[in-house]
Order: sequence, then C-alpha cells, then structure tokens
Amino acid sequence: MSTSPPASEARAGRLLAGTIALLVLAFGVVGWLAGWHLGADSAVYRAGALTLLHGDPLYTRDVLTALPDWVRLPFTYTPAAAPLFLPLALVPSGLVWGVIAFLSVVGLIVVVTVVSSPPGRASLLGRRWWALPAGTAVALALEPVWKTLFLGQINLILMAFVVLDVLVLSLRGSRWAGVLIGVAAAIKLTPLIFVPHLFFTGRWKDGLRALGTFVALEAVMFAVIPADAVRFWRDSATDPSRVGSVHWIFNQSLNGLVNRASALAPWSLAVAVGVAAVLAVPAVWLVVRLHRRGEDAAALLVTAFYGLLLSPVSWSHHWVWCVPLITLLVVKARWWAAAAVAALFVSQVVMLVPNGGDTEFGWGLGWSVLGNGYVLAAAAGILGLAARELRLVRRSARLVTV
Repeated sequence: MSTSPPASEARAGRLLAGTIALLVLAFGVVGWLAGWHLGADSAVYRAGALTLLHGDPLYTRDVLTALPDWVRLPFTYTPAAAPLFLPLALVPSGLVWGVIAFLSVVGLIVVVTVVSSPPGRASLLGRRWWALPAGTAVALALEPVWKTLFLGQINLILMAFVVLDVLVLSLRGSRWAGVLIGVAAAIKLTPLIFVPHLFFTGRWKDGLRALGTFVALEAVMFAVIPADAVRFWRDSATDPSRVGSVHWIFNQSLNGLVNRASALAPWSLAVAVGVAAVLAVPAVWLVVRLHRRGEDAAALLVTAFYGLLLSPVSWSHHWVWCVPLITLLVVKARWWAAAAVAALFVSQVVMLVPNGGDTEFGWGLGWSVLGNGYVLAAAAGILGLAARELRLVRRSARLVTV
C-alpha cells in the first residue's frame, strides 16, 4: 500500500523538525567534548540528584557540593524533584545541557503539534508540511525559548507535560489524565495552577489524580529525606527571594511589577496578590466559557498566563507559553495578533531596558511600561478577551429578547 502524498509530506515535516532537535544535541556533544560551560540550571538538576544519592542535605547550603566549580546556585526545587532528576546522574556532567536542550526542543515540537491539531478540525500540519519545522525554528528566536535552552532549564519539557495532559489525555478520557500535571508540579510548584483549571472545566477526576500524584510524590520524600522535606516546606517554599531578587526586571510577574514600582515595600506581595485575586474573576470566567465552547487550547492558555502573573516569581524564561499562544493564533488565522505576540517576545525588550541593582526603582513611566512588558501584555490580554466575551454574551441576550 503506497503512502499518500499528504502523509508523506507530514512525515517529512516531522523528520525535519526532529533534525533541529538532533542538531541541538550535536551542539551539546561538541560543547561537552570542548569543555564548554553550558547550562547552569541543568547542572543544578544533576547535582540535586547526586546530592540525594550521596545522602547530603539539599537545602542547608547556598550551593550543592556536587555542582561543578563554575556554578554557584542553590537547589530551589521541591524535594520530589531530586529523585525525578536521577536519570541525569547517569549523564556525564558536561553533556547534561545537551540532553536537556534536546528534550526541550522535542517538547517544543510536541506542543506545536498538539496545539496546531485541534480536535474536529483540519490540522495545520496536515495542510502545510513545512509548518512544524518552520514553527520550531521560529520559536527558537523567542526570548523565553532561547533563554530556557541557554540556561538548561526544563520549562519547555514541563509545558509539554501539561499540554499533553490537558489537550490529549484528558480530552480522550484517559485514566492517566492528570498524572503528568502532578509530576510537573512535583518538580516546580507553579504547574499546580492547572489543578484548579481541571476542576473549573469539570474534569474532577483528572484534577484529583493530578493533586494525588503531586501529594504522593512529595509525601514519599518525607520518608526518604524528612529533614530536607520539612526544611523546604517550612522555609524555602515561602521565600521567593531565595531564587533571586524579586524586583529584578526578569521577574515578569505581578509581584515583580509591584516590587519594582514600590522599591521593595513590605506590602508589595500583598498588593500583588490582591490584584491577582481581582484578575482571577475574568480569568476563571474566560476559562469556563472557552472550555464550554470547545476551545480547550485557548482556555488552557488563559490559565497558563494567569499563573505566570500570579506566581511570586516568573522569570522571563518561564514565559515559554508564548509558543502555543502564537501557534493557536496562526491556526485561527489571527495573523496580526500572532505577529504582535511574536514581536514582543522576539524583541528581547527585557534584555534591553536598564536593569540590575536598584536601577529598576528609577525607571519612570516609559521604562516601566517596557520593563513590565510581559506582565502588562498578559493582563491586557485576559481583560481584553473577557471584555470581548462579555460583549458576545450581551449580544446573545439581545437576540433572545427580540
């Protein structure tokens, strides 16, 4: 049986996208052999796993003893993250960045594939074989994406977990739906925002499964490393400053914005939480409305961006959710909107605004708008979509009464 041209072309697109991932891995191998220092955060992941194996404490020192001498960072992840990073202990120290970067690009490909193939609609990839490799290549120019790769971060991998869970497993009614979100949250706490997303969209079993997975993984660590587990949940989990200066420009969250505007006033976090609580009303309403209309990807993105605003610390490289947003806008042929979002994240605006030390405290209005670009764009997007949705509701109500 011969392969039809569309299927053959789609396969060529996947192979070309996969080649990009392999090229990234090859670059990582070259860097390993050349002795380059790549991916400070990926070194922390591996060091956390080795620290667990050696029986040393994870949270009592500023840096981990298993870290290479060119990295000086603490282990800021949950206790359950350490055993989940154990496979990295088998990888040579200099090659860890290449492995994480390769898996990150694979995660990027997965996200673009899933979002561009909505249920019940013709897939963009099926109509344009070059869309997947082109989208993957373009995504590498986005500041959150290339910075994630540069640092050896796992944001793209965790995003792929969430997208697969919500837009594939959950929609198919899989008994495994929710597990990937639980695993992602057990590594970084921020994916917990997707547990209420499942609840608000009526997927209670999936939400409970996600929450149960997270709790089970963390509970095991109380038995394995009780002192570290207590120390993390008592001290580290409630101390945003442990991961860096919260007022630094790269913290693109409401908390970062308020701390910059207030010059680290002690009430900054409370104000940021208050603003987030107000913003939760239109955000949750949007999620429910979009889900009921069958726009599950859009609903997921509202939750993702609201989570970035809500988190006390959302570094600019956490904003990799711009990739599925741009993909969805392209699928919907919202070309101008897609171009605007792409321009924001390609512009490297957060790299260009004066920052560091106390510089952010003296920005003024112009620099403040640019320096809080991600935060303001996300908040405006949620409010704008909610306003548009409200107009649709009122229009429908008028038609019913006529």
